[in-house]
Amino acid sequence: MATAPSAKLTPLLKDELDIVIPTIRNLDFLEMWRPFFEQYHLIIVQDGDPSKKIRVPDGFDYQLYNRNDVNRILGPKASCISFKDSACRCFGYLVSKKKYIFTIDDDCFVAKDPSGKEINALEQHIKNLLTPSTTHFFNTLYDPYREGADFVRGYPFSLREGAPTAVSHGLWLNIPDYDAPTQLVKPLERNTRYVDAVMTVPKGTLFPMCGMNLAFDRELIGPAMYFGLMGDGQPIGRYDDMWAGWCMKVICDHLGLGVKTGLPYIWHSKASSPFVNLKKEYKGIFWQEKAIPFFQSVSLPKECSSVEKCYLALAGEVKSKLGEVDPYFIKLADAMVTWIEAWNMVNSPGEKPAMTSLPNATSKK
Repeated sequence: MATAPSAKLTPLLKDELDIVIPTIRNLDFLEMWRPFFEQYHLIIVQDGDPSKKIRVPDGFDYQLYNRNDVNRILGPKASCISFKDSACRCFGYLVSKKKYIFTIDDDCFVAKDPSGKEINALEQHIKNLLTPSTTHFFNTLYDPYREGADFVRGYPFSLREGAPTAVSHGLWLNIPDYDAPTQLVKPLERNTRYVDAVMTVPKGTLFPMCGMNLAFDRELIGPAMYFGLMGDGQPIGRYDDMWAGWCMKVICDHLGLGVKTGLPYIWHSKASSPFVNLKKEYKGIFWQEKAIPFFQSVSLPKECSSVEKCYLALAGEVKSKLGEVDPYFIKLADAMVTWIEAWNMVNSPGEKPAMTSLPNATSKK
């Protein structure tokens, strides 16, 4: 006797999470992700020429925004959204109405663990976000909240409740996320090491955040996830996620929030040109030697009790301290302020000017 096909299981946080994808091309890569993404809502941010038609495979629930939509929704504040750079993805964070965000690049595919099983990256990110972080004391078995792990002997009982997790930072198999000089000296290097671990980035420690496999709690840390001014008309590129990561980590440390890194892995399929990357990164390679000590030493006022207040205070510090390094940082600090203004404009309760415009974006269910 034939049995009826079983209904699809409802995935974790189906109605509480948006998947944000920046792109300049057809999204055929979604076919590989269909078993994991199909029941979620996608926000696609089209970079480059807004007249170009982007094809999205059938069966996905999505909204697609191009530069015309960005300009229409944000008006003069659209100046804070980068053009011709994947930093444009943060517009998706701005217009989302969900509690959680997962963002992924369109050259990233489903990876497999050492047993050959396909990795549900989104599910692992959600598990990371829904369990606490150990920000104040390092656990030598890494994430004690994972199945099969716990706190080791000597871990203070007073700290075992942990801190709320704001960000889950995933990794990549195949093409590593290297800078241009490292790409040039290691052109054939591939990452084949699968490390089955999730760990908390300790309080007071910065890290290089990569935006191509990243999830975060939008309600906890959303306003700090601004990917800066990069790309067209700017003197720097490929530091959008780095900048967001440095700002975010300083604010998380100040507010007592946690950041995890490690699992899940995705398969990064395409190596970008090291020569093109070097042109984009050239100034950043020098500037980061000034920017990182700045972020390591910056202190936010005690009265900064919200992400928005922290971010505006940080923007002021960027202008006064890093503005001495190059005028670009003065422009960037102003854009940080504009970003918060745009965030508040779009997300203020009772006043949602963007919502009247959102249906005009390309959407499909």
